[in-house]
Amino acid sequence: MIVEGTVLRGPDLEPVEGRVVVEDGEIVAVEEASVHSNAIVLPAFVNAHTHIGDSIAKEAGAGLSLDELVAPPDGLKHRLLDAASREETVSAMQHSLRLMCETGTAACVEFREGGVEGVEYIREAASDYPIDPVVLGRRSADAMHESDGFGASGARDADFDSLRTATREADKLFGIHAGERDPHDINAALDLDPDFVVHMVHPETIHYERLADRQIPVVVCPRSNLVTGVGVPPIRELVDRTTVALGTDNAMLNSPSMFREMAFAAKLADVPAREVLRMATVNGAEIAGLDCGVIEAGRPAKLLVLDGNSDNLAGAQDVVRAVVRRAGAADVKDVIY
Repeated sequence: MIVEGTVLRGPDLEPVEGRVVVEDGEIVAVEEASVHSNAIVLPAFVNAHTHIGDSIAKEAGAGLSLDELVAPPDGLKHRLLDAASREETVSAMQHSLRLMCETGTAACVEFREGGVEGVEYIREAASDYPIDPVVLGRRSADAMHESDGFGASGARDADFDSLRTATREADKLFGIHAGERDPHDINAALDLDPDFVVHMVHPETIHYERLADRQIPVVVCPRSNLVTGVGVPPIRELVDRTTVALGTDNAMLNSPSMFREMAFAAKLADVPAREVLRMATVNGAEIAGLDCGVIEAGRPAKLLVLDGNSDNLAGAQDVVRAVVRRAGAADVKDVIY
């Protein structure tokens, strides 16, 4: 297979005219050449923070506070998840996973409620789709052992010391929410030496220093933070200090669209478009330990192809900026996994 157009090549997403040569699902060459194609070829997205189970409750809970919406164990989402059948939950997740596949998301990092059973739900839901969910179990060590790691709700919700130790001993991924509503749980979260933290809407000077010193990555979810009324993350300041990736968070609050998340983040923060695109591809893959997010020889061929001559993208003078700030589902020409 040969894919031609403007290729956003390598970890720096450098736009070059040429072609991507694919054999047996692997990129074997990226060649600069004069081609007759308006396509824009970029790495497929990595959505670095999702709660796909919440797809059973899209747009529920208008006007509720963050705690009322999602705090365990009695937040609205937890009550709705507990009341839903396995069939209902799996079906709802499949709708969101299918949307993600169709709009160029190759992988997501899923904080999966429901213990071992919840892990089974997402595995079943994703079994017929090419998306690669990195599943972080919740509630118990058993869920961690059955999944790719542990996704902690937040340091104020429980003592996660033993689960952090068990996750480290299992050599698996440990992520935790921190600084979503205020700064008071951030130090406790960082004390756990997580592989990454999610949100960081309210970091203070000491937290910036700790992130930089230990190079702990951060996943930001700015649309979700705005919807729940907790504020928006200081993306520029975080990018200056550590690796930052993008996630869409709860499916009950936002569509799992990386196009929308990129556009919002780019217009919210003083961050170059190329860095925002890295947040949606390269950086998310790095945090999750995935071999994707980059177009270069030897990598899996997980590609998103946009129609550069669509009514939306035609005439773009800065291809990367156009992809980040204005591209959307209607511009998708092909998704290659």
